[in-house]
Amino acid sequence: MTQFVFVTGGVVSGLGKGIAAASLGAILESRGLQITLMKLDPYLNVDPGTMNPYEHGEVFVTEDGAETDLDLGHYERFISAKMTRYNSFSSGQVYESVLAKERKGDYLGKTVQVIPHVTNEIQAFIRRGVKAAPITPDVAIIEIGGTIGDIESLPFLEAVRQFSLQEGRGSCCFIHLVLVPYLAFSGEIKTKPTQHSLQKLREIGIQADIVLCRSDKPVPDEERNKISLFSNVPAKAVVSVWDVDNIYKIPRMLYEQQVDGTVCDVLRLTAKPANISVWDNLVATEIAAQSRIVTIGMVGKYVDGTAAESYKSVVEALRHGGIHNQCTVKIDYIDAELLEKNDINSLKDSLKHLDAILVPGGFGSRGTEGKIRAIQYAREQKVPYLGICLGMQLATIEFARHVCGMTNATSTEFDPATITPIITLIEQWQDTNGKTELRTVNTGLGGTMRKGSQRCPVQPSTLVYKIYGDSVNERHRHRFEVNPQLVGQLEAKGYIVSARTPSELLPEMMEYSQTVHPWFVGVQFHPEFTSTPQAGHPLFKAFIDAALTLKT
Repeated sequence: MTQFVFVTGGVVSGLGKGIAAASLGAILESRGLQITLMKLDPYLNVDPGTMNPYEHGEVFVTEDGAETDLDLGHYERFISAKMTRYNSFSSGQVYESVLAKERKGDYLGKTVQVIPHVTNEIQAFIRRGVKAAPITPDVAIIEIGGTIGDIESLPFLEAVRQFSLQEGRGSCCFIHLVLVPYLAFSGEIKTKPTQHSLQKLREIGIQADIVLCRSDKPVPDEERNKISLFSNVPAKAVVSVWDVDNIYKIPRMLYEQQVDGTVCDVLRLTAKPANISVWDNLVATEIAAQSRIVTIGMVGKYVDGTAAESYKSVVEALRHGGIHNQCTVKIDYIDAELLEKNDINSLKDSLKHLDAILVPGGFGSRGTEGKIRAIQYAREQKVPYLGICLGMQLATIEFARHVCGMTNATSTEFDPATITPIITLIEQWQDTNGKTELRTVNTGLGGTMRKGSQRCPVQPSTLVYKIYGDSVNERHRHRFEVNPQLVGQLEAKGYIVSARTPSELLPEMMEYSQTVHPWFVGVQFHPEFTSTPQAGHPLFKAFIDAALTLKT
């Protein structure tokens, strides 16, 4: 029978509920328990697929093709279970389901209300997520987005209150993550915001079992005891979670304060002792690797302060590649729009310090010419290059323009009327009496996307064959493809298609011969989504190894 842990947040958002939930999952998994995690988002978007990364951060893609919150990436990096579309849902999905049932008459003409219909649907979605797990979990950790007091979060909190009542005593554990601010001008740690947040939680009908106190420094016993007294939470369950320079230190921090033991006590679970040595070893490896540094230039358009969130999985995958190469990866975020404005000398000055260049995925035309200039620099200066999704498409455009002489080569995403469409929507190409033709397609955002995992064979005697072996199975999130009608012209000039989709034979991976360039790879998929700190990812490990090897 599955037990449940609900993680809520208070005072302010962005405190790290996802990392706290994932870290707890890692410790409980080390105790021999089967774990799954879920994210409940209060926003009305059906999913984050069309949301601006500046506002919401990265869109994480699951194996079955769901576009989800970036916290699911944390979940997969901390526990062994893979997430699916059932591990994440939003208010938009809940209301969409409720209204569809109302239209079908499932409510038999009753007035449809937030209570009980919406709250019942939320509970049904939680149970659906547990049922969808490949192995029935012992513990399901449910993270509720937003902050206590937000209007949009109330249906979720009411739903889990009802849920805990139905499941019965000892079946649910409530963890509240809250900010405990330090006032530098008075030298005081203030507990009042925490008290108010926990009081608001009790007004809803939820009594916290554990309080995680986020602060920039450890919270002293005196303040923790005060929080305990005013919140009706045992002192040992008031846990200090201070700022650290490495998120992989969080499992030990929680373990040393017996959070996993408290959860097991509340849920009446019997489990073996925790073993968090894998996290200790990761931290130790990173510390030991600080003397060797490689600088990777990430050329993108989401680089104004939120780059780490906008490209979260790429950042972590590079970090994992560094760990497994015993080096530290320094990421230099480069604004692609600025590269568009630079003259050739300024461009070289902006990029010459880099050991390797990466262009990540993205949508839209903004900054694309700057990215193409960076790719041309990487090709001509023999700098290791990795292009992901759009990064592969732009590498193809760059090659077509500057090697094949197709001066006007571009994507129909940027110029629908282009006379040289190197990149197009896959739906724009159809086979009519043996002839491949370009046609116009009008779709809504996301309507034509290829999403989720797909396995493809890899060409022998290629660079990526050395990395992946005879096949590759990675997750996709894109709607544009390399134009199959023009691939032959590219190949004739040395463009190597090292993997193709098995049915449409569309380019999935491209590279240059190592006789021409030491390490230049583009991939249509998103390898960052499957990188973990424990194993790393073969492509990122090879990319960092190339940067180290060729470092001047």
